[in-house]
Amino acid sequence: MEAVITVVALLFVLFLVLGAYATVKVIGAAKRGVDRTIDQARRTVEDHTLRAKSFAQPGPAGEIAQLRLKLRTSMRATQEALHAGVGEDESLKESLALFQRLSDHGRDLDNELKRLESDPDRAALAARLPSLRERTERVTGSADALRWAARDRARRFAEDDLDSLSAQIDVEAGALRHWTTSDTTAPAQPASWPEAPAADGPTAGQTWPGTAGDGTAPEPARPAITPPVPRAAYPWQKKPRPESTT
Repeated sequence: MEAVITVVALLFVLFLVLGAYATVKVIGAAKRGVDRTIDQARRTVEDHTLRAKSFAQPGPAGEIAQLRLKLRTSMRATQEALHAGVGEDESLKESLALFQRLSDHGRDLDNELKRLESDPDRAALAARLPSLRERTERVTGSADALRWAARDRARRFAEDDLDSLSAQIDVEAGALRHWTTSDTTAPAQPASWPEAPAADGPTAGQTWPGTAGDGTAPEPARPAITPPVPRAAYPWQKKPRPESTT
C-alpha cells in the first residue's frame, strides 16, 4: 500500500513539473511574440515619422531624417534577406557575420543622426552633413552589396536546378514517347513489279529493277545444219564403200 502511494505521489509531482515547464515555455513564446509585435509596430511608427519629417522639415533636419530612413530601410532589408537565405545556403553564414559587424556601425550612425535631429545649432548641423552623408552612403552601399549578392546567388542556384530538371524531364518525355523514334525511321521499299513491254515493240522479256539490259541471258548461237555425229566403228563391220563417181 505504501508503494502505491509513493508511485502516485511521484506521478503527481512529475505532472506538476511538466505542467510548470510547459506553462513557462508558452509564456516565454507569447512574450517573445508580443515583443516582436511591439518592436515591429515601433519601427513602423518611427519610419512613418521619419518619412513625414523628411517632407515637412526643410533644411538639415529634413535631410537627416532622409538619411535615417534610408539607413534603416537598407539595413532591415539586408538582414531579412540574409536570415531567409542562411537556412538553405550555409555559405551565407560568413556574410551574416560580416553584416553583424556592419550593423554595429549602422546603429552607431543611426543613434548619432537621431541625436542631431534635435540639435538647435543648424549651422553646425549643416557643416556636418557632408560627412554624415558619406558615412550613410558607405554603410548602405555595403549592405546593398551583401543583399544583392545573396539574391543573385539564390537566383543562380534556382536557374541551375531548373536547367537540370528541364534536361531530366526532356529525357523522361523522350523515353515515354519511345514509339515515335521507331516510326520516324524510313521503311524498306518493297520490290516493284517488272514493267510490261510495249505492245508495238519487239518481243522481249520483262525487265526487273536492278538488272542490266532486258533481264534475259543471251543464248549461244546455233549452226544452220547439225553435223553428223561419228559412229563408233567395230571390227566385225565392213568398211563403207566409196560412192562411184561415174
